[in-house]
Amino acid sequence: MWLDVKSVCKRYGDKTVLDDLSFSLKAGEIACLLGGSGSGKTTALRVIAGFEPVAGGSVSLGGALLCGDGTFVAAHKRQIGMVFQDHALFPHLTVADNVAFGLSGANGQKKQRVAQLLKLVHLSHKAQAYPHELSGGQQQRVALARSLAPGPRLLLLDEPFSSLDVALRERLAREVRDILKAEGVAAVMVTHDQQEAFAMADVVGVMHNGRIEQWDAPYSLYHEPKTRYVADFIGQGVFVNGVAENETCIALALGHYCGKAPHGFAAGQTVQVLVRPDDVVHEDGAQQTALVQSKVFRGTDFIYTLTLASGEEVLAQVPSHHRHEVGEAIGIYLDLDHLIAFAD
Repeated sequence: MWLDVKSVCKRYGDKTVLDDLSFSLKAGEIACLLGGSGSGKTTALRVIAGFEPVAGGSVSLGGALLCGDGTFVAAHKRQIGMVFQDHALFPHLTVADNVAFGLSGANGQKKQRVAQLLKLVHLSHKAQAYPHELSGGQQQRVALARSLAPGPRLLLLDEPFSSLDVALRERLAREVRDILKAEGVAAVMVTHDQQEAFAMADVVGVMHNGRIEQWDAPYSLYHEPKTRYVADFIGQGVFVNGVAENETCIALALGHYCGKAPHGFAAGQTVQVLVRPDDVVHEDGAQQTALVQSKVFRGTDFIYTLTLASGEEVLAQVPSHHRHEVGEAIGIYLDLDHLIAFAD
């Protein structure tokens, strides 16, 4: 593994911020630490960067120990690049000079590297512009190019898109991902935004109380959450009551559903089953109906809150040409690709 974080603990006085934090990253892989405020994600980034000592555990990069077992390599010696949410560009320097700032060597080599990176981030035409003449997205790409210029062994991104418009964040996350892949640089980003994380990362770690609840591909986090916390935190969804029938099947108010693998509950045990909006399919001719309790129009679709005959509520993602009013009964059926259940 290229980056290896093992059993890291970090405390501030009596408060434990990181508790036995462990994860690893392959060369060229992009990871994201995803969590709410106070989850420990930013502290984890600062520990990797060398801005914070640890109370226990270790961090290694490229097989070399950075901290732990009495070793502590200073931040400026770790060859780790950092991209901040406020860009931190020098206002008095041009775009080209900002990118060249951390470079050493002959002027010809520096100019060649700057030109290469500005082409990569699609800003060659802005080489002689100043930061205040750029949009927020352009400034962020300059900050990325500057961090990549010295050829870091790892790049860390601290909420890099949080100051940008919502519409721009996901697009820029995809662009930054393409740039990192083109450079072959491993990276760790921290964010609270799930869409950014999913657009950017090969693997995502959901953090809670200083630990990683699940380290997995975005698809698996959404469709196969391992803990109730991850199921609640990732995406939209509700939990409906169920009763285990046998080792693979569970009875719900919406019908009887069987998973592809044993669910681990005894027959007759009551459980909570995760139902996503895309699991509830609207069909006018369906035998089962539900009442529209509320709705949110999102352009391409509606998110309907529906009340079942059992009194339980579910969410349904319905194409926008199916327009229904609050209080209307609509036909639905459940189409579960993944049966995710937790103890009641």
